[in-house]
Amino acid sequence: MTTIRKICCIGAGYVGGPTCSVIAYKCPDIQVTVVDLSQSRIDAWNSDKLPIFEPGLQDLVENCRGRNLFFSTDVDNAIKEADLIFICVNTPTKTFGVGKGRAADLKYIESAARKIADVATGTKMVVEKSTVPVRAAESISRILAANTREDMNIQVMSNPEFLAEGTAVKDLLNPDRVLIGGEETEEGHKAVQALTDVYAHWVPREKILTTNTWSSELSKLAANAFLAQRISSINSISAVCEATGANVSEVAHAIGMDSRIGNKFLKASVGFGGSCFQKDVLNLVYLCEALNLPEVAAYWQEVINMNDYQRRRFTNRIIECLFNTVTGKKIAILGFAFKKDTGDTRESSSIYVCKYLMDEGAHLHIYDPQVKKEQILYDLKQPIISDDPDRVEKLVTIETDPYKALEGTHALVVCTEWDEFVAYDYQRIYSSMLKPAFVFDGRMILDHAALTEMGFQVEVIGKKIKKPFSNGNVNGNER
Repeated sequence: MTTIRKICCIGAGYVGGPTCSVIAYKCPDIQVTVVDLSQSRIDAWNSDKLPIFEPGLQDLVENCRGRNLFFSTDVDNAIKEADLIFICVNTPTKTFGVGKGRAADLKYIESAARKIADVATGTKMVVEKSTVPVRAAESISRILAANTREDMNIQVMSNPEFLAEGTAVKDLLNPDRVLIGGEETEEGHKAVQALTDVYAHWVPREKILTTNTWSSELSKLAANAFLAQRISSINSISAVCEATGANVSEVAHAIGMDSRIGNKFLKASVGFGGSCFQKDVLNLVYLCEALNLPEVAAYWQEVINMNDYQRRRFTNRIIECLFNTVTGKKIAILGFAFKKDTGDTRESSSIYVCKYLMDEGAHLHIYDPQVKKEQILYDLKQPIISDDPDRVEKLVTIETDPYKALEGTHALVVCTEWDEFVAYDYQRIYSSMLKPAFVFDGRMILDHAALTEMGFQVEVIGKKIKKPFSNGNVNGNER
């Protein structure tokens, strides 16, 4: 029976870092080395300030680093020594060529496979952990088979991650399931069993599912597509609620009590973001088109269309409430990460809300407790968001103090559900803002009744708030 003693992980990002930290923590008999070509990223993993923020991750890394967890740029040596190699590289959506805007760009996957083929010796297990299109493992196998020597034996498996940023460590320590897909051969079964034994150090065996490679790959795409679909579904209902006077939270609670539906992922918001949902749904759309399943492709495309609609609809509501113009007006954006408890901004709805407001000439003062100024400006200067980087510099100010960000603003917009936003002194904030003072809660986290009582004009996703107007004035504050 094959026993895994050394693991190499290619890619020190959001998947590779946390996954291998937990494996090292739970498997003290296994040496885990995370490698990356970026010296600065590896230096960060070896420092007191990790390159990514995840609750609990710092303690895990410090517990194992230097003992059986290592971070290095020596890719070749780590591959040579490893029994098992995780591929945890980025698989972004293509920005040009065939499949632009939908298909996954597998250049980093291919590069990792060719590197393994170039330097590996003996028996190796190669595991794709990045989110990839169905049959990507077959491509990896073909590259390895065409470039390896006769004395080498390489088995390729699929072991997709099902991590939610902000709870990644918790998800890894207590997963709903671990999915391992392998080749349906004797050698393939042995490889699957070896990886199963690693996870069995802490995961009950009944939660470790084994499939063929293709089922494993498709399960990852399908899982994210189903989750994204639920968010788009409740967001579509939020639009109906605003038009009818219903409350989307009450509707979600009612339907969530149905045991056939359940209550998870029924929180209306300004839209979903993150590195996986949009990318994976678009990947599924492209796959369906390639398989000549246009009706299926159109169905899943609507999940993305609804998400885009929700972002635009929320921004249009801001503009309409601010008397149909935001040109030159100062608006505070609270939250830039795509969700709380992470510094990740990939596909964050905040980016698109900011884009639409900048298109109208608004001056944005942005505050996020975890996202750095450089990252915010980088995201807003991307060509798909703005074609004039200098204009972004003129319209955007990044604040490190939320109260300063809110001084003299016409409106505050909650785009991320950070817990600290709930605890702010809103009476102080109200006093510092221009009147009428508007609150746009895109995450439904604030005390709307209390804010209304203070005099705020409150607008919320999925429900109507009674306005404190009296004879055309806002608590006597409008002039």
